[in-house]
Amino acid sequence: MTKIGFIGLGIMGRPMALNLIKAGYDLTVYDIITEKMEELIKAGAHRGSSGKDVASRSEVVITMLPNSPHVREAVLGPNGILEGALPGTILIDMSSIAPLASQEIAAKVREKGIAMLDAPVSGGEPKAVAGTLAVMVGGPEETFERVKGILLAMGSSVTRVGEIGSGNVTKLANQIIVALNIAAMSEAMVLATKAGVSPEKVFQAIRGGLAGSTVLEAKVPLVLKGNFKPGFRIELHTKDLANALDTAHELGVPVPLSSVAMEIMQALKTDGKGGDDHGGIIQFYEQLAKVQVRG
Repeated sequence: MTKIGFIGLGIMGRPMALNLIKAGYDLTVYDIITEKMEELIKAGAHRGSSGKDVASRSEVVITMLPNSPHVREAVLGPNGILEGALPGTILIDMSSIAPLASQEIAAKVREKGIAMLDAPVSGGEPKAVAGTLAVMVGGPEETFERVKGILLAMGSSVTRVGEIGSGNVTKLANQIIVALNIAAMSEAMVLATKAGVSPEKVFQAIRGGLAGSTVLEAKVPLVLKGNFKPGFRIELHTKDLANALDTAHELGVPVPLSSVAMEIMQALKTDGKGGDDHGGIIQFYEQLAKVQVRG
C-alpha cells in the first residue's frame, strides 16, 4: 500500500485527504493548526508533527496550501518536506501558486532525487467532498503515470498538460474564466432584478441555452438564497488573479477583463467580504444598482 503524506487541511485539503482514506491509502497528515488534524485522525489517518516528519514516513507527499510562500516554506523551510524526504519520494503540490514558483521549488527538490508535480484543482469544496475535482497536472509523464491512481481518488478528471509549472498555468486560465463567468452572471442577474423580472425565472430560461454554464448552475441557486458561505473564498480567488496578472505581464499578454475582475474582488475585500464565496461578487453589483438579487 502506498504511504501518502498530506499537508494542508483547509476547506479543500480536508475532504481531499478524507477521500484518500476512503480509497484505502495509508495517510499521514499535518497542518500548522493542529485542531484541523483531529477529524482525519478519527477517520484513520496518522498524526504528523511537521513536514519533515510526514515526508520521512511517506512515499508520496501532497501539499494543499494557500499560496507560493506557504508552499516554499512547507517544502524548503526548517523542518520542511525536503529535510525528511528520501530520494525517490514524489511531491505533488496541489496548491494554486505561481508557475515560476513551482519550477523553482521543483529544481530544488530535484537536487535531492525527489520528483515533483504541480497539480492544482478546480471545483471548489463541493467537488472536493464528492471526489470529482478537475486536476491539472504539470511534470514528468512517468511520474504522472505512477500517481494518477492517487489523483483519481480525489478527482474525476485528471489531465497532464505539460512540464512542471504548466498545471498552474492551466489553473490560472481556469480562474480567469471562472471569475469572468461569475461577474457576467452577476451583471445579468442584477439587471434582471432591477428591471422587475424574477432572477430565478431568468435562470431557468437561459440555463439550457448558450449562456448556460457550470458556473451558472453552481452559483445562481446559492445567490438566490443569499448563501455566500465559502466554497472558494473571494480572497483566495484574488490571490489566483494576482498570479494570473503577474504571469500575463511577464509574458506580455494583455488581460484587461481579468484586471477589472481583480478590482471588483479587491473592493469586496476592502468592504470586509473577502471571506465570502466568490459567488459573492454579485454583492458589488447589488450595491451599485441598489437592488438585491434573491429568490
